Amino acid sequence: MANRMSIENQIRAFAGFFIVVSLILAELYGPYWYFFTLFVGINLFQSSFTGFCPLEKILIKIQKNKSEKRN
Repeated sequence: MANRMSIENQIRAFAGFFIVVSLILAELYGPYWYFFTLFVGINLFQSSFTGFCPLEKILIKIQKNKSEKRN
């Protein structure tokens, strides 16, 4: 069985990817894309204090669905 990334590492990867993409889009298409960068940053900040991360809930549900389909 292949090694799987932990949920925490998946969240970091998604956040990093979205930040890089939004910065590229802001450079190419306009400064309003910085709001997406801000949204990602604020969500990471609040989740560090509250423990609530919408992406975590989505990833857990996806993994649960995949494991149910295998059985």
